[in-house]
Amino acid sequence: MLEEVIAAFERKDYQTAAKLIKPLLKESPENPWVQFYLARLQEVSGKRQESEKIYRQLLKVTVNNKILSQARQGLQRIKEIQQEERQRAIVQATSEPSNIEQGILVLEPINSEQKTIVAPKFAEIMQIDTYSARLMLPSRSWRIYRTGKIGEMQFYGTQLQQAGIPCFCLKISQIQAIQVYQVKYFSASPQNPNVVCLSSENQLGSFSFEWSEVTARVVGLLPIFEQVVDINVRGKLERKTQTQDYAQFCDLHLPGRRTILRIYDNGYEFQQGLEITPQATQNTIRINWNGLMNWVEKKLPLVKVWSEFQPFGEKVLDQTEVLNQIPPHIQLFRREQTNWDSAFQLYSGIVFVKNASTKS
Repeated sequence: MLEEVIAAFERKDYQTAAKLIKPLLKESPENPWVQFYLARLQEVSGKRQESEKIYRQLLKVTVNNKILSQARQGLQRIKEIQQEERQRAIVQATSEPSNIEQGILVLEPINSEQKTIVAPKFAEIMQIDTYSARLMLPSRSWRIYRTGKIGEMQFYGTQLQQAGIPCFCLKISQIQAIQVYQVKYFSASPQNPNVVCLSSENQLGSFSFEWSEVTARVVGLLPIFEQVVDINVRGKLERKTQTQDYAQFCDLHLPGRRTILRIYDNGYEFQQGLEITPQATQNTIRINWNGLMNWVEKKLPLVKVWSEFQPFGEKVLDQTEVLNQIPPHIQLFRREQTNWDSAFQLYSGIVFVKNASTKS
């Protein structure tokens, strides 16, 4: 009867083949040829997942070279069909003008147990090996996994979410559109808080707002680099760039105004405006900064603080294609440009856009 099944396949009479294979599955379910033609039948019926499973099982348990060769060919056909379908879906996803803007796909952190479960699914969707997939899945903070047309990012994002992998997408232009003001000091105001600040164009002005407008607080440390002279392994002097200190930053998000108020320790004039920390002129910058942050925290007791910038920044530093599109809006004195500044703006911007989209 197996010969009749083979003849039906050669005629492409798959309906007859399906009828003929049923009794064979009852009589000889372990027969590798029966299993092979069952896989072929599943393949031509469009049930590629079931077909792939059988082909892979045959590769494990069969020693017949002809079956092994044809099972590999079957897997290759399935792979090619999947790639063609994927490309058509991506083309369709990016066909609208609004879907060709540059975007990013961000993976959210998951625990080790979840990683073990979803890593094979992640590998299958992104067409990478399982070991690499597990390494790519973050455990502490967000990870920017891919950049490209926002339609393509959303295509992958939907597949990942359906597989139980937390992620989200956003347009780079959404971050670029955020206004950032560097706070010089809080000034006296009878009602609402008021800040004297610098705009992105370095223009001095004042800004009045309500504490209730602030929906998030983002904090982070940015490294300060200095050139130092050191002795190398050969005993010779050499110049090296090392991290000598860190600047402390705090962003206040006002999504209703598409605005970030940015405060940092060396840019805040503690001697001006409101007396937030007593004896500001005699205190160290660290004492003044801690006093200012305590004061801000009392004003915003229920506002979430985002503080996972460090692990995020370490992973994104080499992604210059993204960082080059993000104006840092940071006015630290730098002898050399560093990606850390744009990385902080990117992190804060992602928080800003994600929170705004969640509440809209």
